[in-house]
Amino acid sequence: MKIDILSLFPEMFKGPLTQSIVGKASEKGLLQIDVTDFRDYTTNKQRHVDDTPYGGGAGMLLQAQPIFDALDAVEEKNGGLGRVILLDPAGRKFDQKVAEELSKEEHLTFICGHYEGYDERIRTKVTDEISLGDFVLTGGELGAMVVIDATVRLLPEVLGNAESAVGDSFSTGLLEYPQYTRPADFRGMKVPEVLTSGNHQKIAEWRNKEALRRTYLRRPDLLDNYSLSEQEEKWLREFKTLGAADE
Repeated sequence: MKIDILSLFPEMFKGPLTQSIVGKASEKGLLQIDVTDFRDYTTNKQRHVDDTPYGGGAGMLLQAQPIFDALDAVEEKNGGLGRVILLDPAGRKFDQKVAEELSKEEHLTFICGHYEGYDERIRTKVTDEISLGDFVLTGGELGAMVVIDATVRLLPEVLGNAESAVGDSFSTGLLEYPQYTRPADFRGMKVPEVLTSGNHQKIAEWRNKEALRRTYLRRPDLLDNYSLSEQEEKWLREFKTLGAADE
């Protein structure tokens, strides 16, 4: 996958995108990330990339010219831009499904904004507007890092175990089931016996039930759009009737 990022603060990306899973993906040749400082493309003698909004109002807006010219340079260099993502509070809320969708693309280009907002004409170059949630950050860099991290880990061969991403919270529509490792008894807290039984069918059933239990307790809103199996419907009735203490 090729990822281009347009930012006024390219140094912000050096740590997060060169370490851990994303860094290893780049080392393996599965990922290439380039960061462009769109201030380098301004025609303003003072290298300003923002100006006051027409009609008045508080704050400054990013001008169209530096971003358009930076996008043109990236497009010429790569023979295209792929999907162009604008980090914006008004955008589509980012979730696991969006990450899965983006992970199927060959090329993504992120525009990270600052100040009060963008000249509206910038949106004509955008294919996707994405928001992390109903809050405002000082710029789009942190949002871009989150989206990139969540997306890159879903690329083939990036994770050591291909099944890891499949079992993640939200990938199945439910939160992830509880997990344990050695020792089996730690300070009197014991691993559920089923997990040490070696019975894979029973283990799978336990995990499914506990994922449903945890979702019911912590994020019941996720069940509004989740298609329950007949067995899951029975478990849910059980939780509601007997109580569902998180195990």
